[in-house]
Amino acid sequence: MDVTASLTEPVTGHPDGSEPPPGTGTYLDHAATTPMTSAALAAFVEHARHTGNASSLHSAGRAARRTAEEARETVAAALGARPSEVIFTASGTEADNLAIKGMFWGRRAEDKRRTRILVSAVEHHAVLDPAFWLAGHAGAQVVLLPVDAEGRLDLDALRAELAEHHAETALVSVMWANNEVGTVQPVHDVVRVARHHGIPVHVDAVQAVAHLPVDFAASGADAMTVSGHKLGGPAGVGALLARRDLPLDAVLHGGGQERGVRSGTLDVPAIAAFGVAVRDAVAGRESHAARVTALRDTLIARVRDVVPDAMLCGPDPRTDPGGRLPGNAHFVFPGAEGDSLLYLLDSAGIQASTGSACQAGVPQPSHVLLAMGVPETTARGALRFSLGTTSAPADVERLAAALPQVVERARAAGLVGGGRA
Repeated sequence: MDVTASLTEPVTGHPDGSEPPPGTGTYLDHAATTPMTSAALAAFVEHARHTGNASSLHSAGRAARRTAEEARETVAAALGARPSEVIFTASGTEADNLAIKGMFWGRRAEDKRRTRILVSAVEHHAVLDPAFWLAGHAGAQVVLLPVDAEGRLDLDALRAELAEHHAETALVSVMWANNEVGTVQPVHDVVRVARHHGIPVHVDAVQAVAHLPVDFAASGADAMTVSGHKLGGPAGVGALLARRDLPLDAVLHGGGQERGVRSGTLDVPAIAAFGVAVRDAVAGRESHAARVTALRDTLIARVRDVVPDAMLCGPDPRTDPGGRLPGNAHFVFPGAEGDSLLYLLDSAGIQASTGSACQAGVPQPSHVLLAMGVPETTARGALRFSLGTTSAPADVERLAAALPQVVERARAAGLVGGGRA
């Protein structure tokens, strides 16, 4: 085998040996972004034809405002919230920043002692980075709550932290389900523990909506982040659901839109499409989750068949069926670099990821895997396969056909390059 060419020669799982055209093939990266639904796209196009600033008082402006408010009501109804609790943003990242910074500053204004921000060690960087920014610029103390080997929050650590430091704690933030390894977090238990001490909780539900039952009111959370492009809506729109009585300072300042905490002209076409996508995702959740769960279990079994030493990260569906997101399968392949695996799969027409798309190209191993106790050298061989509305059994079989050769070449390339002993 010519290992020197292992990262340049195309690999193919296609019977005819052809290389798929760029941008086509098997898409197994729905956690990064998933296609817009036809209904959401139609809503976007329809409202993009109309001119009108939702803050204007003339008829065009009022029509735009009506569209935005109808979408607000739709999102609220689908997610168990009141319309007045829905704050539209330009992304899930913006909503997370508004939650972390806004809640911290709001709580500090009430009590200067409240400097501690409690976040799980496996949060998305859209939560971790604003928390650490506050540590560097606003006197915050960030406490990373540990997780177990499957990526699940240690509730005893949270209880101990709050028992000792509840008077100094500003907020707790924990994701509903992890974007990399798919672990579902004990959100309701987190809220119960925090509420006992009067501490508000923010939940990043970006990956959960459309896959898990998500109800804002029933969860007891004080704020919750949702993103459009993860559930069949457009990129560039999201929402923070926040209780009306939650202390929440503005991060963006200007025209005072969205309860005065998120200034900026509303993107009405995107908001309309977002409303449609949320409504349809929630309505179709049960059937969608059942279908992709079965497909995910097949994918996990096939990967184990063709690469026996592949290690599944996160809860194993065989012993914990509800422990991970329906469409998530995350593996590490010992002896291979994730980036090599990714590029070789891509040349075979199979699109996956090494983890969060927001961290693509970053050479460090995943902070999520390290927090779970995965050794750094092992963590570098990570691949995430995530399924969605367009996924089919044929996608799994194409992956199974291509993967053995891909893993062999990636491991050989690591040996040639001196990356493995």
